[in-house]
Amino acid sequence: MRLLISNDDGIYSPGLALLARVAHKFGDVVVVAPDAERSSASHSISSTRPLSYKKTAFADGIPAYRVDGTPADCVALGMFNQRNVDVVLSGVNLGPNMGNSLWHSGTLAAAHQAALLGARGIAFSTPVIGESPDLEGLAPYVERVLDLLLPRTDLRLVNVNLPARPRGIHWVRQAIEQYDGEVVPANDPYNRPIYWIAVTQLREHAEGTDLWAFERGYITVTPIDLGLTDQAALPNVDQAVIEFPDVDEPELLHESDRETMDEVERAALVK
Repeated sequence: MRLLISNDDGIYSPGLALLARVAHKFGDVVVVAPDAERSSASHSISSTRPLSYKKTAFADGIPAYRVDGTPADCVALGMFNQRNVDVVLSGVNLGPNMGNSLWHSGTLAAAHQAALLGARGIAFSTPVIGESPDLEGLAPYVERVLDLLLPRTDLRLVNVNLPARPRGIHWVRQAIEQYDGEVVPANDPYNRPIYWIAVTQLREHAEGTDLWAFERGYITVTPIDLGLTDQAALPNVDQAVIEFPDVDEPELLHESDRETMDEVERAALVK
C-alpha cells in the first residue's frame, strides 16, 4: 500500500512525524506537506502562481518534500509526482476538527483533495495543551484507527479526532447544529480597529455527533460525503426542469473547439 502523508501545520509539525512513523508500519510512505503553517486554509488552491516541490530531510529517513502552498496543493503535487497513491493521511493536526470547523479545516481539505483525485483520504486531529505537546501516547491509538480504516475501501473520506486518553472509538455524524466562529473586535497599537476571527466554546452538543462523543472521551470517526447536494430537497423528475419559452438548446462544444479554447487559455497564461 502506498501512503502519502500531509497536513496543514507544516512540514516540521510533530503531529506529521508521528503519523508518518505509524503509517510506515502499513506500507510505503512519502511525506508532502506545506513549508509553513497553513491552518484554516480550507480547500484553497494556488491557481495564480507556480509552486515549488523541494526534497527535505525528515524523521526516520522517510522521504519528504515541502511545498510553498496549501494542503490541497501538497496533495495535488504529491499525487502527481508519487504515482499510484492509495490513501492520503492528513495530520495529526494540533487542534481538533469537528462540527462546523470542518468547513475551513486545511487538515480535512488535504484528505478531501485525495478523494477528489481518486485516492482515499483520512484526516487526524487532536487537541493540544501547552506549547510543546507530547503526542507519543497517541501512537497506539492512531495505529488502531488505521487498522480499522485502511481495509475499508468503501470509505473515500473519513475525519478522525483523538482525545488525549481515549476510552474507545465512536462512529458519529458531524455536528452542524451550531457554528462556533465569532468576530472579536480590538485595536492595534495606533488605536486603529482590527478584528480577530476566533472560536467560541460550545457547551451543548447533540447526541450522536462528533462533538458530543469527543467530550465523552471517544475517538470520533466520521465518514464524509463528497457531494454537497441536499438530495431530499430536490423536486421529483416531473418538477425538476422549468423550460423558458423561445430559447433554443445550445450546441455542445466539439472536441476540436475544446482544444482551441485550451490553446487560447494557455497562451493567456504565458502572457
